[in-house]
Amino acid sequence: MDGGSDSRLWSLISNIFNNKSGDSVEKAILEAREEGELEAAEGSMLLNVLSLDETQVDEIMVPRTDIHCIELSASINDVVNLIIESGHSRIPIYEGNRDNIVGVAYAKDVLRYLYDPALHKTPLKNIMRKPFFVPETKMVSDLLQEFRARKLHFAIAVDEYGGTSGVVTIEDILEIIVGDIDDEYDLPKEEDIRQLEDESYMLSGRALLEELEPLLGIRLASEQVETIGGYLSELAGHVPQAGETFMLEGYRFSIKSANAKMIQTILVERHE
Repeated sequence: MDGGSDSRLWSLISNIFNNKSGDSVEKAILEAREEGELEAAEGSMLLNVLSLDETQVDEIMVPRTDIHCIELSASINDVVNLIIESGHSRIPIYEGNRDNIVGVAYAKDVLRYLYDPALHKTPLKNIMRKPFFVPETKMVSDLLQEFRARKLHFAIAVDEYGGTSGVVTIEDILEIIVGDIDDEYDLPKEEDIRQLEDESYMLSGRALLEELEPLLGIRLASEQVETIGGYLSELAGHVPQAGETFMLEGYRFSIKSANAKMIQTILVERHE
């Protein structure tokens, strides 16, 4: 973007946001986009900024089950191996269990100790940084302000009982505004819904019910869960394991893989 268009955009943004309520701002953005004063991408980004006031941390965080963390008693070499294996530069450290996060190991801090063999046995408590905890119900707009004020990019989300819910990074927030960006906590996983032959699908246990309903043309209603894995677990009263099947409105849902805590993959086939 050149200097002239940069000035034009900021001038327009000032006019849009000046002395307007949230609804008025949204209307002004839409009008400016329709009239060609804002490019489509610019308008979308501004609308996404508004959504930060309506989005909670638990809607964008990486859930507890996907966090790579390590026990306080682990060695520096253990942390380095986890950093390499996971691709993450910030590793939460817990004592006893994951609900008791006591620190965060930063790769740049840990790696300094590898250069001197005499320091390899340094306890993690001497290296780790203090964790930054936020309620999972915190609004993302407020978290962004705190990140900026504290000069942090990483937080541990906790539930109402103080248990660990997940982790959230500044990249997660920026992704809401500008779209997909590379985040070290983005998992290299397959699509949640993958179409196979003959109207069959391979699903991740995290596939959303709201996406499956229009795709399959069936109703999968629940007030308690949002994912197909959670839905099938709710129906069964336990976490279904590989080999278990469910018949739902003309479809057979076959569990292909699962662990003790969650369903991982499900095959969906039409069943006459």
